[in-house]
Amino acid sequence: MASTTPRVPIPANGVDYRGKVVLAPMVRSGELPSRLLALKYGADLVWGPETIDRAIMGAARRVNPRNNTIEFTRISSNGGREDQPKKENVIYRIDPEGEKGKLIFQMGTASPEYAVQAAKVVAPDVFGIDVNSGCPKPFSTSGGMGAALLRTPDKLVSILEALVREVGNPYQIGISVKIRLLETPEMTESLVKRLVATGITGLTIHCRTTPMRPRERAIREQLRMIVDTCHNAGVACVMNGDVTSRDNALALMEEYGADGAMIATSAEQNPSCFRTNAEGGLLPWRDVVRDYLEQCIRVENRFGNTKYLLNMMVNAKDKAFKEFNKAKSYVDACRILQYGDLVPAAKEVDQVLLLEDRSVTNEDGIRPSAVQNAKANNESAKAAGRSTKHKKQASVQKGPGPIRTNSRTGVPNPPSEPEADVDLSASTSVPQQSPAVAV
Repeated sequence: MASTTPRVPIPANGVDYRGKVVLAPMVRSGELPSRLLALKYGADLVWGPETIDRAIMGAARRVNPRNNTIEFTRISSNGGREDQPKKENVIYRIDPEGEKGKLIFQMGTASPEYAVQAAKVVAPDVFGIDVNSGCPKPFSTSGGMGAALLRTPDKLVSILEALVREVGNPYQIGISVKIRLLETPEMTESLVKRLVATGITGLTIHCRTTPMRPRERAIREQLRMIVDTCHNAGVACVMNGDVTSRDNALALMEEYGADGAMIATSAEQNPSCFRTNAEGGLLPWRDVVRDYLEQCIRVENRFGNTKYLLNMMVNAKDKAFKEFNKAKSYVDACRILQYGDLVPAAKEVDQVLLLEDRSVTNEDGIRPSAVQNAKANNESAKAAGRSTKHKKQASVQKGPGPIRTNSRTGVPNPPSEPEADVDLSASTSVPQQSPAVAV
């Protein structure tokens, strides 16, 4: 009788990673608009950006009445400064309809207790909890999170076991983990064997070691071994690293036997990479940018985050690219990129996010600068026949010249106007998405 490959049961409210091409968890690039766009173009599942356990613990849950998104918010402490008004920051945002059955919440943690507390806050609204054990950035590893957990396997195992026992089972959602390769195949295999025995439903392997960066080619020599180790325990294995499109993902899954594949960098630049060639493949950047901007406006995404992603999506050779960098509001973005039909909605969201006074455009385009205004006035004066007065040229003085007494060397320039993505709120009544959440 043929042997049957074991499978860890998928919880009633969880998702099966098998046969899925998914959006990878990415800092800043995995906020709600990016996830919704990936799903629109064909992603089977989406991972949110890594959210630190302490950031989500104690967050308040509410429904935004303007767009029906679920928002998890916290009141900022302002670094203990009592003279500053406290602001309500959006820590995490979910579209309960658009992401139903599709969203995996990824957590940065180094504590079983904190992991459980944080997971319970979002568990009713997501369909899986993933532990980040692969982030190599110092902000994560310095706190014992991310790739640092690869060096403390006992702690990582205890975190996963606690999540399975106290969150996965009660809420009937899957618990998974994302790791990187260790120095040798033997070390990687030993770690994977321990992790798949914790009760998790999925394991993602980023096919790079901790010191490697995205520009370095992914290492796939260990992938088949990792896949087999996962399958022997009945756990789904998702591959990550240099996956560029849905067609490429499906081919790699076939070649290495992986159950699923994650797309990261390619999805930042053009999320229509989730479309197959048979479906038309990549869409023109202007179509993608319009879809993305429309989603950002609808869900009231923080403009600084929107601008960050658009700078990767807009064609750098297009004349609008340079002008777009001047944008300070959604109205600016729509006008500069010539999506006039989105301007009315952009005006509304600018009012919500307190951006309307920051705009640098009008209906005719970008407002002239003070220098341009001065030149225009000068030309008008000449055209009117008025003579312009010129200052008499100062005589050239030999020698070192007089000693200046009205200025000092090294005096810093006066501070420039703050960017729109630094502080978008001047009132506690309007929540803003915290730029330090997706770390």
